[in-house]
Amino acid sequence: MRKWLALMVLGTAQFLMVLDTAVMNVSISQLVEDFDTEVTAIQAVITLYALVMAAFMIIGGRFGDILGRRRVFLIGMTVYGIGSALTAVAPTLWVLALGWSVIEGLGAALVLPSMAALVAESYRGRDRSVAYGVIGGLAGAGIAVGPLLGGWVTTYLTWRLVFAGEVVVVLAVLLLRRAIPEPAPATRRPGLDVVGAVLSAAGLGLGVLGVLQSSSWGWVEPRNPPFTVFGFAPTLFVVGAGAVVLFLFRAWEERREARGADPLVHLALLSRPTLRSGLLTLLSQNLILLGLFFTIPLYLQVVQGLDAFETGLRLLPVSVTMLAASLGAAKLGRRLGPRRIVRTALVLLLASIAWLLGTIDPVIDDAQFFGAMALLGLGMGLLASQLGNVVQSSVGEQERSEVGGLQFTAQNLGSALGTALIGSLLIGALAQAFTRQVEDDPRLSDEAREQTSIALESGISFVSTDQVRSAAESAGLPPQEVEAVTDSYASAQLDGLKAAVLATGGITLASFLVTRGLPGVGETGGGAGRGRKTAGPNPPEPDPPEPDPPEPNRPESGPAGP
Repeated sequence: MRKWLALMVLGTAQFLMVLDTAVMNVSISQLVEDFDTEVTAIQAVITLYALVMAAFMIIGGRFGDILGRRRVFLIGMTVYGIGSALTAVAPTLWVLALGWSVIEGLGAALVLPSMAALVAESYRGRDRSVAYGVIGGLAGAGIAVGPLLGGWVTTYLTWRLVFAGEVVVVLAVLLLRRAIPEPAPATRRPGLDVVGAVLSAAGLGLGVLGVLQSSSWGWVEPRNPPFTVFGFAPTLFVVGAGAVVLFLFRAWEERREARGADPLVHLALLSRPTLRSGLLTLLSQNLILLGLFFTIPLYLQVVQGLDAFETGLRLLPVSVTMLAASLGAAKLGRRLGPRRIVRTALVLLLASIAWLLGTIDPVIDDAQFFGAMALLGLGMGLLASQLGNVVQSSVGEQERSEVGGLQFTAQNLGSALGTALIGSLLIGALAQAFTRQVEDDPRLSDEAREQTSIALESGISFVSTDQVRSAAESAGLPPQEVEAVTDSYASAQLDGLKAAVLATGGITLASFLVTRGLPGVGETGGGAGRGRKTAGPNPPEPDPPEPDPPEPNRPESGPAGP
């Protein structure tokens, strides 16, 4: 039991940070009410949290190499606790964004890469694959407890108590810090690539910012942007600017390696098919999961009128089956191979999304919804059981923090894009469907259509039909036209939700394309999915090794060679 104490402490950090996001997703309606704001503003706060983590995760991983992984883990937990305390007492939306999105996000960016590396350093052989299965299971547990606990506390007490409780958990982790073994000091600590850090954070930030704002700015035709570019919405230009900055980041990293300086990321790592496939699949998994976990609570709370606790109960099946699958399937990779398990998981996700599409109706069918959610959790749990071990087992010991940074960058970039992209598609589909419904409804006069069109041009939000009815009455429309506008909006809500869920199905289908490099039965974690050797800074160790893994042949100084 003592040997698993380190895993319990490290796993608590993983659990805490997954719980955090799950609580926020089921509290959307209450947050909108408490801060007197709109759904899109809370969407921005949720996306900013994932964006901050994605932008700074690589930097956090490099800090682990420079300052020591255990020390950075503890610093990150302290920062995270400060952010949780500020979130618990946030008086305004801006303070919420500072405490939760920024400070907690920065803390998580320090904690998670070091946590992934410390798990790998603390366990060997079969214990390591079990440890990563447990980490995946605890992520599932966070998703399991988050909606239910957060929903109950939000409905009957206040969501602020959850974040106050997080401060207590952080203090407990810090008190138990001696359970985490101190890794052997590195023979050489790398330097920090400041320019690379700025370029990577700016590039990722601009890309996700553009996607996030697309719901209010529009993609091409300007909807309500602060400025236009040649008469077009600025969205694609902001995304393009992010892509240009990331291209400059790549060129800078190649230049540093050529000069013999330490890069922020050894780009040769990404030439390994196993690592590349694992990272892309992680990105897809979180994009799908967070996209659905942003969309489904809106359906349950805004369309069905459920409170946060009732929403948590409806989401419980996905949480329970995800936890069970991530724990139970941790060892299946040995017998079936990670590639087969991941592809099976994607098939289950497609089936669950198709099932979910059939349940989005004005009146919810609880039995059908329960089945769709349970199947969704099963697919997500199978993914969680494999991907962490695949990614970490594709590299050597000295690359753990760096790859941990890439691992959680992929996860949180997927989370940010999931909330931003799927949220944008939902709002866009809602606006398009509402416009079509209003134009085709014979009960509406030309004057009512014109008033509705003017309102749409100033922006549209995903609100309840009661709010739409009140707005129509305030505009002076007669009762018959008030009902017509309300009915049109209610129908458009369902169309928008279905379009958003269908988009996650398309992403799931596309995810099959990135699984080819995952290991098959009996193949090593560093292989190309066909047993080939791959280029990279160091030869990777087997996945998962029976004895202690061999030490990598990385030189003590200078950049990694191909």
